[in-house]
Amino acid sequence: MTTYYRSPRAILGSLAIVLAATTTSFAAATDYEFQLVQPEVAHGPDATVAVRLVDKRTEKPVPDAVIFTTRMDMAPEGMEAMTTPVEPLPSQEPGVYKFKTNLSMEGGWRFKLAAKVQGETDTVQGELVLQATP
Repeated sequence: MTTYYRSPRAILGSLAIVLAATTTSFAAATDYEFQLVQPEVAHGPDATVAVRLVDKRTEKPVPDAVIFTTRMDMAPEGMEAMTTPVEPLPSQEPGVYKFKTNLSMEGGWRFKLAAKVQGETDTVQGELVLQATP
């Protein structure tokens, strides 16, 4: 019969390697942020609003997110009930998402978004304020 003796240090080292190999790091929805590409947009029926989705840990844009909820309203001006439709538009830049909307009045508009990022379980939400200008 052969007996093998392993030192406690060798056992702990092996355990650390196994744990490191099986530990996965997950991001949270708070690790992502929507940002306005331009905080001022010309008002009118064909206004284009562009937002960037950024991973705050790396400061890199996040492409291929699925934005499934949008709401544009005039809450900054005290008129939250005044809403306008938002339609997605194609974008040529990864991580930038464009939308067509009708900014019928000058002033502050709130843009609320919700998105799913590939590989993340939580929903990423954002609330941005832009200015509709003449």
